[in-house]
Amino acid sequence: MHFQFTELIKANNRVREFNFTKPSFASENLFSVDVSDDRGNRIIFKMQKEGQEQWKILEQELPKWIYEVEEKLNEALEQQLQ
Repeated sequence: MHFQFTELIKANNRVREFNFTKPSFASENLFSVDVSDDRGNRIIFKMQKEGQEQWKILEQELPKWIYEVEEKLNEALEQQLQ
């Protein structure tokens, strides 16, 4: 089953559209997320959940403003998966 949704989250003083996708081949604890930066370039990263932990960003080289909203991204995922 392919599952996707979009969430509007304020990041870096702008409301941004974060697109969450779980491809059918991915484990149930892995999502791909994409968002546009200020120049319109797409930033794509993965979020994973281990056991009862929160959803965490896997990549290391993303803009700081993405890490600053990691908690909000976690909340969006938890809400959609209930």
